[in-house]
Amino acid sequence: MPESYFFCNFAADFIFYVSYFMFNPFYIAGYGGPEYFCDREQETKKLVNALTNNRNVAFISPRRLGKTALIHHAFNRISESDTNARCFYIDIFNTQNQAELVSLIGNKVLGELDSLSEKIIARLSSFLKSCRPLFSYNAVTNSPEMSLTIEPDKSQASLEEIFNYLNTSGYECYIALDEFQQITYYPEKGTEAFLRSLMQFTEHVHFVFAGSKQHIMAEMFTSPKRPFYQCCQKMGLEPIPIETYYTFASGLFEKSSKRLPREIFENVYSLAKGYTWFIQDMMNRLFGSECDVAGDTELRKVLSDVKEEGDVTFKNYCALFSAGQLRLVKAIAAEDVVEKPFEQKFMTNHGLTAVSSVRQALKTLTELGIVVQSDRGYFISDRYFSIWLSCP
Repeated sequence: MPESYFFCNFAADFIFYVSYFMFNPFYIAGYGGPEYFCDREQETKKLVNALTNNRNVAFISPRRLGKTALIHHAFNRISESDTNARCFYIDIFNTQNQAELVSLIGNKVLGELDSLSEKIIARLSSFLKSCRPLFSYNAVTNSPEMSLTIEPDKSQASLEEIFNYLNTSGYECYIALDEFQQITYYPEKGTEAFLRSLMQFTEHVHFVFAGSKQHIMAEMFTSPKRPFYQCCQKMGLEPIPIETYYTFASGLFEKSSKRLPREIFENVYSLAKGYTWFIQDMMNRLFGSECDVAGDTELRKVLSDVKEEGDVTFKNYCALFSAGQLRLVKAIAAEDVVEKPFEQKFMTNHGLTAVSSVRQALKTLTELGIVVQSDRGYFISDRYFSIWLSCP
């Protein structure tokens, strides 16, 4: 047979191998597109409608519930319907001060807004007086690149120039600043007031201020004493209904000739308390098993792996708690959900002696986001931490 015959067959086998063994439709990081995004239709419409009608949004939601994916999904919809839109997602959690914030925003936004033609470079240079744009040439991508150097004492002026540039760029710009509560930890005073003042003069720049520390975000956007009071539409997030999620997940299994029994998904949903990331991660692991049917054996293996992987991390995690906080965390994990944490029966069963101590520990754990409250009661937000605690 001709050599080309063997090559074509090898190529076909290789493509089949890669597509079958490497592709997993359950994304646990990034955004895979509308096909791999579960529902959130009403939430998406609400977010898109607010932004495209010049209403900035304060998006307050616990971590791992799907906030970031929803923002990307809404931005994808905006970009598809408006070719003049430019959308930017920026996580500011690791910034420590105003200069780092401005540098992150500037490098992200200005680096992606336009192709760096000579005209754009000249325009940028004329706008940016307080910071130094550095232009270089990437030999790999065969294109110019830009980076900003921000001087700390000129950070506010630099950010004002960046937003002025965006506002006159000819585009409708949409910026999501995730973990927005981080600005309250900056050493500089007045960051909130400064950002609020900039918003008033950016007709063509629209914002999503997203955050996971609910008590801080709520204070920022609902207190009459704070600069962002009544300046944004508020938005939260609830778990995706189990029926909707099962239809989505089982459909992805079926597309690859696999099967996801309903009772297995119900167990996963219950363990995850409806939190999207944990559902996606367990679905990803079940889908990636060698079996065509995700059964009890496969789910037990997933949970065993989760506990083993978290062993070192969670032991160190526990060392950060006070003795009272650790006792309460373990007690909540043992019960899974606690409706009445100050009830005598619960406290006696878990060696909790004083209501005042439990109240203080619960307040701290809730403010840190380690424990959250739902309509059913209190539970541990990191579902893998809860599983590890309850099954040592």
